[in-house]
Amino acid sequence: MSTPEFLSLHDVGLTFADTGEEVLSGVTLSIRAGAFVALVGRSGVGKSTLLRVIGGLLRPTAGVVRLLGGDPAVSPTPIGIVFQRDNLMPWRTVAENVRLPLEMSRGAGEQGSGGAGELMDGAARVAEALAMVGLSDQGDSYPAQLSGGMAQRVAIARALVHRPELLLLDEPFGALDALTREHMAQELLGIWQAHPVTVLMVTHSIAEAVLLADEVLVMNDRPGRITERIAIDLPRPRALEIEATVAYQEYVARVRAAIRE
Repeated sequence: MSTPEFLSLHDVGLTFADTGEEVLSGVTLSIRAGAFVALVGRSGVGKSTLLRVIGGLLRPTAGVVRLLGGDPAVSPTPIGIVFQRDNLMPWRTVAENVRLPLEMSRGAGEQGSGGAGELMDGAARVAEALAMVGLSDQGDSYPAQLSGGMAQRVAIARALVHRPELLLLDEPFGALDALTREHMAQELLGIWQAHPVTVLMVTHSIAEAVLLADEVLVMNDRPGRITERIAIDLPRPRALEIEATVAYQEYVARVRAAIRE
């Protein structure tokens, strides 16, 4: 029996029932396990909507989405999601915010009886996730005590705490200043290289997409569809210095040209 593709979409469409607006149409793609893929396109083309469909947060009205052969909305394959706003709960410490997905999965009956061993495992996972994002010393802090970049790192740790196989990022650095955004992009590359996970990231920054990704998907039109897939053949590990190279600039120009007016 052949192994199913990690993530595949076939002729996926979405029409909002309340407005009748068709947002996605004919989206077909596949993503291999362990890849880092960026999704770019103009505002309003449906990038975030597509990400939510892949994550099982929205049901497509046409076509099929499969994650390791199953429906992502009910699949046992863990998915982590990070949005543009960190959405941390201000009354919970950093560690308590990161622990939230484990508490929710226990509530759904996925983590067993909730005994002492399970609590210890949860604490170990929280510590592991905070170490991944360089915040091991901030577990007792509250969100109000954090910078914007630190808060977004907590959001990434929260998405990683249940060890997902797929990490969906929806403009995770969009609210940060330019220097912090660059730093966070490097942090994300370090996390991905040290702890392999399949990443699909929505970004409005072409430069960021080329710096981070193995492949850039370009969305155009309304309803939105994937109109071009551009493999980024740049050596890894990548640092910001690669942005000065001719090859990098050529990829940026190619992606920019693929985004329609």
